[in-house]
Amino acid sequence: MTIGCNGVVFENIQSIIFDKDGTLANSEVFLRTLAQRRARLIDTQIPGVQEPLLMAFGVEGDRLNPAGLMAVGSRLENEIAAAAYIAETGRGWVQAMEIARSAFLEADDSSQRNLPRKAEQTPPIEGAIELIQSLSSVNLKLGILSSDSTEQIQDFVKKYNLESYFHCLVGTDGYANKSDPKLLQQLISKLEILPAQTLMVGDAEIDLQIAHRAGLAGCIAMTGGWATPIQLLGATAVARSLHEIKIFN
Repeated sequence: MTIGCNGVVFENIQSIIFDKDGTLANSEVFLRTLAQRRARLIDTQIPGVQEPLLMAFGVEGDRLNPAGLMAVGSRLENEIAAAAYIAETGRGWVQAMEIARSAFLEADDSSQRNLPRKAEQTPPIEGAIELIQSLSSVNLKLGILSSDSTEQIQDFVKKYNLESYFHCLVGTDGYANKSDPKLLQQLISKLEILPAQTLMVGDAEIDLQIAHRAGLAGCIAMTGGWATPIQLLGATAVARSLHEIKIFN
């Protein structure tokens, strides 16, 4: 199958791997609010760390830095970063990690605040459902590789009735971040497609790196999923909107 995006053509594509947050899911408000909640909870135990933590997470006023830790990093990476700030106050590393993990668990417990689940707060980005349906209709195999947990990915596709379109969903469960080669290997193996026949669609430098290192057909940078404009140098093609990704017979 031939896929096009703003003048760039990818031929003999058999599968497409998507990032989730910022690419398929409108996640900025949710992630910014979650970062603020985590920082606030840690600050109640370690006064004075809230503002530095927000900066570390990539929260910039009412916006979230799309290249920042909260937008791109895994949960484990965020926990380690938070623990590092806690450790700077004189706490031992084990204690610092325990404080960070406890605060993250409390912040994640939406049931305590009568809040809906993450999937309900992160609806599909405009054009996502239509694109997924169109790609599936021409028998392209679709997968998701996200810094989120596999459970959250599954929750997202189930919430928006997308389960039947995806062949494989992979999160960073037990891994430091999604660039670990084993995660992409899982996807490629389950999709049963050669890397050179696989296209990546993502919104971060890490997606470009994954595509390059694995020898994928290329990476389309989806830049319209955040309030702050994204510049991803080195992307094979750039789409401000998912509507700009086209299928050619």
